[in-house]
Amino acid sequence: MAERLSPEARKQALGTIPDWTEVQGRDAIGKTFVFKDFNEAFGFMTRAALVAEKMDHHPEWRNVYKTVEVVLSTHDAGGVTGLDIKLATAMNAIAG
Repeated sequence: MAERLSPEARKQALGTIPDWTEVQGRDAIGKTFVFKDFNEAFGFMTRAALVAEKMDHHPEWRNVYKTVEVVLSTHDAGGVTGLDIKLATAMNAIAG
């Protein structure tokens, strides 16, 4: 099982992944991605889903037209772990 990051480690890790922030009221991180259109947003979700499946670490996300809202937290650990940081980093790379 992945180990939950300390508040200091989480803050440091968030500094390495642009535009990700702590989710209010939860031990989670989140980001809203806005794309050109639905096709681009869905393409991002498809590519991100393949990465998440390989990691066996799945996001909470919501898509409305060209916007994808993502929340990451490792439920087994009860909060943010290195897996969340790794997936967030991958999602930023996929989004470009």
